[in-house]
Amino acid sequence: MSAGLAAPGGGLNAVAVNMLGVVEHPALGDTPYRVDADGRPYLPAGDGGLVLGVRLGDPVSVLAGDHVAPGACLVHPDQAARHALVSYACIGNPAEVRTGRAAGARGAIIGKRGEDGRLIAGFRQEDLARMRPGDQVTVRASGQGWRHRGVPPEVVVLNAGPGLLAALPVSWPGHGPMTAGVRAVVPSKLAGNGIGRPAAAWDLDLQLRPGDAGPPGAGGPAGEGGPAAGESEPPGAGGLLLGDLVAVTDLDARHNMGFRRGWLTVGVVVHGASPLPGHGPGLTPVLTGPVSALCAVADVTGHRGLTESGLGLQ
Repeated sequence: MSAGLAAPGGGLNAVAVNMLGVVEHPALGDTPYRVDADGRPYLPAGDGGLVLGVRLGDPVSVLAGDHVAPGACLVHPDQAARHALVSYACIGNPAEVRTGRAAGARGAIIGKRGEDGRLIAGFRQEDLARMRPGDQVTVRASGQGWRHRGVPPEVVVLNAGPGLLAALPVSWPGHGPMTAGVRAVVPSKLAGNGIGRPAAAWDLDLQLRPGDAGPPGAGGPAGEGGPAAGESEPPGAGGLLLGDLVAVTDLDARHNMGFRRGWLTVGVVVHGASPLPGHGPGLTPVLTGPVSALCAVADVTGHRGLTESGLGLQ
């Protein structure tokens, strides 16, 4: 089975563009350390590059890493081409390794990140193990700007390949608001890195520190993040998994992401937690619109979002 999601039959087809990405090598400055919210230095292991052993469905804080994403981060040596790669490609688009020992391996786009543009491509674990930084990967990019059928006209779909919505818990009965099933609904005051950035090319970090975003029931000790004194954690936010859908209230992601009262944005969790202030589990936005046309229903224990089987990665 080919990885990636096919366009539904009938109607206008989304424009497709063959693009080239290169597997990123992690990069550090002249000091290897970053400083967490409590002033402690740490090494940002897993931030970019080729990550093994982390998969969709894993808790976002499963490893002691920083912005850990499940697969290979793709970039391009030309910055303009890099921006085009990350802007055009969408979740569910097929990817294929073209060079190196894993040549011919097929995968799918899982999401995107900011920091000058990174595209996250998922592959089977045995294929990832044969890949290396510098390998070339082609991406058949399609879906950006395409009008998905069965979506209210007030709702904007972005970063979603043709067929993706059919693989996610979203529905529209043809009247009333579109409904998205999510793991958690969080307020926009938790929005961190990504605010003010173009939603077609960036993700949005939720300011949940590693202790807050772990498995259900987990939580860091006093002084290690989490809600302020007297505040409760949004239901489900403590048990986020890679691939989960999360809704952010009062956030407009049609263009540059920013606060807008009465709006809702739904995104896919594409990378793990981070000790860095203003950072945390990252969402690639897929739906945004006024609450009159888009609503979210949280299922803390039974939610099922983007999966390897849904992307054909098994």
